[in-house]
Amino acid sequence: MQRAGEAVRTAQGLLILRASSDEFPDVGSEIIDESLTTVGRIVDVFGPVDRPYLAVTPADDQRPATFLGATLYAR
Repeated sequence: MQRAGEAVRTAQGLLILRASSDEFPDVGSEIIDESLTTVGRIVDVFGPVDRPYLAVTPADDQRPATFLGATLYAR
């Protein structure tokens, strides 16, 4: 399990994470929370190179706003 980053906002139905460092999961990686519940998948990486943002499409049964402020992980 790799730390992906902190959920900082929602935009156009996506959950936006701020990457923990310049080492971040690849596009298509599954994102999970601390209880190993699937949050969604990374669909885009954007922003500054040293700490980019990750756009996550939420899983069908998840509401992105419920994860704001949480540290999320990649599986």
